[in-house]
Formats: sequence, structure tokens, C-alpha cells
Amino acid sequence: MSGHADQPVGPPVDATPAQPPGPVRLAGRFGAVEKLDAARHADALWDEIGRHPVLWTYMFHGPFADAAEFSGWLADREQLADPYSYAILDASGRPLGLAALMSIRPEMRVIEIGHIVLGPALQRSRLATEAQYLFARHVFDTLGYRRYEWKCDALNAASRRAAARLGFSFEGVFRSHMIVKGRSRDTAWFAMIDADWPARRRAFERWLDPGNFDAAGRQTARLGQSG
Repeated sequence: MSGHADQPVGPPVDATPAQPPGPVRLAGRFGAVEKLDAARHADALWDEIGRHPVLWTYMFHGPFADAAEFSGWLADREQLADPYSYAILDASGRPLGLAALMSIRPEMRVIEIGHIVLGPALQRSRLATEAQYLFARHVFDTLGYRRYEWKCDALNAASRRAAARLGFSFEGVFRSHMIVKGRSRDTAWFAMIDADWPARRRAFERWLDPGNFDAAGRQTARLGQSG
């Protein structure tokens, strides 16, 4: 599109700012996502994620010396507006993991999902995928963002695989992007945009449909195949 003095510019977009994240509860078939509440969630989260040092290798924080240190960290996280932290709960209401909406820029309608820590019981589960669907649906359909980012240590192969499986597009690596725990970090960038979302939403919903699983709970079609 031509702009002033015949210079190219991008297409016009709705410049209404998106909404910031809030204390919502996002309910699904297999569990729910709700705002982190350290007083209620700390004990279970210590058992599920806090006591597993391997889960914290690529995180900015952790591992933690004991439950008290972990609980104090959670209490601090609860107070932050960015990152805005949520617990991922199973159908009984037990928290099994954490995630956050972060790098929040409502005026640009850009937000990131990050600080994801999934306990062993949550990893590779239907709830883990459903939680990502609930976050994405909330970000695009309710809060009004147009760009949804996923960033991770470029050496974190599991996170990179997860981003691709969930429908985020790889956009490149920022070299020497951060210093984390005294080590250099290259950061891999992924994103999903509002134009991608209708197809991604259909793929999530087809994968999550009970008919996609046999009597033993095994998937018939993979998420990447179901769209």
C-alpha cells in the first residue's frame, strides 16, 4: 500500500488497545486456568513443580532450596501485573503447573505466553494442550490481541517442539539476547497472529474433541494433523 510521497506503508488496523490480563478463570473439559493464588496453590505446586530441579533449568528462577523459598517466590509472583501468573488445575482443582501472560503491550496488541512450568503429571497430557488452547482463545477472542508470542532459550528443544506443535511460527533466533543465571542465552522467537487464529482454533478443538481419543486415551490424529 502506498503512503505519503508514494512510500510503502502497512495496511490500516484497528488501533484500539487490547485489554490487560485479569483474574479470570478459564474452564475446560479437563481442567482450568486461574490466577495464581500463592496461599491456596503453594503446597500443591511445591510437590508438583517446586521439588523438581530439572524443570527449572531454562527458567529465570529456581531451583529452590525448600518449600519456604518456593512459597515466597510464588507470593512475589502473585503481586506482579507483568508477568501475570496463572495456575493450571486438573479437574479436581489441584494445581499441576504454572504459566504467565507477559511482555504485555496492549497499545500494540502484543502479548506473550511464557514462564511455563509443567509438573510430571501435566506433561504430555490433554490438559496441558487444553490449557494452551484456553490461553490462546482468551488472548485473541476476549482480550483482543493481534500477536501472541512464545520465546524460549534456543537450546530448550522441548519448548521449541511445543511451540511448533501448538501452531506458533518460528521467526528466528536473537543471538546473545540475555544473560540468565550467569550464562549467555540465545532466544528462539515464535508467534501466532490473529490471522492464524481461526485455523489454529479449529485444530485445537478437533484435537481436544473426545472422538479424537480411543478407549485408552490415545490420540487418533496429532494436533498438527487435526487442522
